[in-house]
Amino acid sequence: MDNGLKEAYCPRIGLEMEMVVAHAETGASLPVEAYFDALRSIKEKKGIACRPSTLSGRCVGLHTPVAECGLDNGFNLLETSLAPVDGGSGGLQRLAVLAHQELADTLDALKSDHACVLNASQHPACPRDADWYERVCVPRPIYRELRGYRGWHHWEGIDAKAQNGANTSVPIDHAIDALNVAVALAPASIALFANSPLESGRVTGFKENRMTLWQRVFGPAKFPGDLQLCSYPERPFRDMGDFFLWMFGPGTVTRGLPLAPSYDYKAVPTALLDGDPCLLSFLQSSQWPGHRADNDCAVRLAPDTHHFEYSQIGQFLDARLRYRFGALPPLPDLMAAWRREGGLETLFTACDAQVYIEARAPGAGFADACLLSEAGAKVAQSVLLAPSALQAGLLANLADARLLVEEWGWKRLGALRQPALRAGLGDAQIKALCADVLAVARAGLPQCDRHWLAYAEFIGESGRTAADRLLDTWESAGGTQGSRLAALLPRHAALHPDRFGALPKK
Repeated sequence: MDNGLKEAYCPRIGLEMEMVVAHAETGASLPVEAYFDALRSIKEKKGIACRPSTLSGRCVGLHTPVAECGLDNGFNLLETSLAPVDGGSGGLQRLAVLAHQELADTLDALKSDHACVLNASQHPACPRDADWYERVCVPRPIYRELRGYRGWHHWEGIDAKAQNGANTSVPIDHAIDALNVAVALAPASIALFANSPLESGRVTGFKENRMTLWQRVFGPAKFPGDLQLCSYPERPFRDMGDFFLWMFGPGTVTRGLPLAPSYDYKAVPTALLDGDPCLLSFLQSSQWPGHRADNDCAVRLAPDTHHFEYSQIGQFLDARLRYRFGALPPLPDLMAAWRREGGLETLFTACDAQVYIEARAPGAGFADACLLSEAGAKVAQSVLLAPSALQAGLLANLADARLLVEEWGWKRLGALRQPALRAGLGDAQIKALCADVLAVARAGLPQCDRHWLAYAEFIGESGRTAADRLLDTWESAGGTQGSRLAALLPRHAALHPDRFGALPKK
């Protein structure tokens, strides 16, 4: 059988780690204060150059040659984005070296705040009220637009809801197939990496409660299209033109657009367009009136291809298509290509675009003492890279992954998302899907990289997710919420990589 990309394409692979911060004695959610100074000191002692990033006079990130170490939406939720490495044979090993080293530096730096990383994809007992939100939310300008203008309930995610974001580059002519596969098979990733059975100190009835976030954020929003862009599509996308029509076309409303070219999606000055058009309508105009989001001053914005590129994060499916042009095409060329079937694929290729799939379904997961005792060092060492291994294997074996989607059926797979969130591998259909997905992913990986699937395969075989282990500890501890939180730490604080075996070698 034709195995798609397995032999023909060597991807670039990256990783975005999100980490739930907790007080090292109480387990309470904790906004970092001394962390970035400590992290900078650790890295500079190793000879690593660091460039700090600040907002409102407060450090919110460090940029190094191999990673951006920062925050997601709150000071209680760390985010480290690794620079991509070459995939193919040994690629996951190369990524693991970087990931484990960054995790080690983070855990060491958190000692300055008397904090740790909790092995959870959502803090188990964290407030989401206005006072807490005001205290811990990162002061990014974009949040004013999302809360105030679009009406998002952004505070619903301020309790450190965290993902393990695998990034895998794909050839342009296979990009939409790769996106369709990643979205359709997401229930397997949701179930295998489920790690959030608790919210606000209560059992939720979900194995991955984190992923119930989007309905709560977008359901009350001003524009119905915002909820559409986090909802499973009725059918697979045909090509890039079809996908971007869904994302930017009628029924949607463009987000704030930068006043000058920028790739900073969260902090640059933006304009809100009068009349709330979709991005497609704006791009078809000569210019459009609007007002600045920061000071309400009137502006007139002329459309540019960069606005198309900038707006790519506007959807919240379980996987995103991410892209950047090597050479920015003139806007008339972009619009003409968009009108032709397969035209954007041709244009992206001509403009040397980089395209990758960003996974959003896997919950954050780290090796902890509970897993180490239950599954051993090999499984524990693979936790951080398992979502990357799963996605890399599926996309390398794209023909078989497409066939798997066809065999299960697009609508049936969409209907499995809720059982995956709620029951995980306790649902028989989800367990069967996970087995099929793991088999396709394993076949897509080089022999030397298959051991990075060890954690996912352990979950698939045992049926016991990180959520199950976390819930077992919580319920067996009994007592008050505070005593239960404290009881989680010895068993579910993320282990330093040195604790479960030597770091992988390059």
